[in-house]
Amino acid sequence: MTRRLDDDPYTDTFWGILTGYDAKGALAIAKHDKPLVVKKVASGTEFATEMVIEGFWYDELVKNKHVKKEPGGKAKELKGPDDTTGALVDALNKYKADLFVTSGHATQRDWQIGYRYRNGQFRSEAGQMYGLDTKRHRIEIDSPNPKVYLPIGNCLMGDINGSDAMALAWMNDAGVKQMLGYTVGTWFGYQGWGVLDYFVEQPGRYTLTEAFFANNHALIHRLADPNTPKGDLRGLKYDADVVAFYGDPKWSAKMAERPKYYDQKLEIADGVYTLTIAPNRGADSFKPVNTNGSQRGWRPIVQFLPHHVKDVEIVAGEDLHPVVTDDFILVPNPRKCDPKRKYVVRFKAKEK
Repeated sequence: MTRRLDDDPYTDTFWGILTGYDAKGALAIAKHDKPLVVKKVASGTEFATEMVIEGFWYDELVKNKHVKKEPGGKAKELKGPDDTTGALVDALNKYKADLFVTSGHATQRDWQIGYRYRNGQFRSEAGQMYGLDTKRHRIEIDSPNPKVYLPIGNCLMGDINGSDAMALAWMNDAGVKQMLGYTVGTWFGYQGWGVLDYFVEQPGRYTLTEAFFANNHALIHRLADPNTPKGDLRGLKYDADVVAFYGDPKWSAKMAERPKYYDQKLEIADGVYTLTIAPNRGADSFKPVNTNGSQRGWRPIVQFLPHHVKDVEIVAGEDLHPVVTDDFILVPNPRKCDPKRKYVVRFKAKEK
């Protein structure tokens, strides 16, 4: 629906589904306006620890694998427990993570923590979340601190099919103010996993809302690319409309600022818009930061505009094949980076 507001194929607004276990819960999310800066990250799957202030993850693929990064330090591989249910509950209750990330098997009412080995579960009932370990011990979750949740690889986590749904429990019982979630089974993964590419791996550049929609713009752009393989086209079409975004889209949740693989800067003067992209990692500047998951890396560069524009005329950087819409600029990933080159897109436009 929101792609039909104008003539281009891209989503034309930042939308979100504002809901909760009950009206009181939905209203609490609507009223919450204090911005979140994500410093602590906890995850049940691998993520790019070098891009966060601190955090840890337990491997859903390799039993006992645990990676942790302390503030100011480097990530270290440790030995985790056979059953990580209690440790992940502690990540919410005691560690008070600002961002929680999950993948693996799930339904509307449970998350199955281990993907390739036996592990415990998170379950939901009547707006409440709890852990259930392999010995059938119930571990209560009590984590009211505001946070964002990315079940980037989970099936059905965004499908609210009744009052016992996991999404409602995350919002009601675990302090989640924004989250995404597949409303169907996931197999291709572009619209889920790719949010990490924009949100976690470009720390401080995008709000979670912006990261979600930048990734969807990237998906729609790839759908239109005549060089996209037919098998990928099927997956992209599948992912395009099945991932929900929950929460107030105007609320700001950003990763704490960290050095990025490339910098980007938009300057506006006398109706001329200049986007400058500056590589920071030499020839590796546009390569994937982390490849765990599905359909990772090689995302286009997306710059949102501070206002809507019209009558666009590109005057420099056409060889980068930029797409300029009324509210954002998209530059396809250059892939091969020439550190000596100036990557600049310049266009003239009128403000709407």
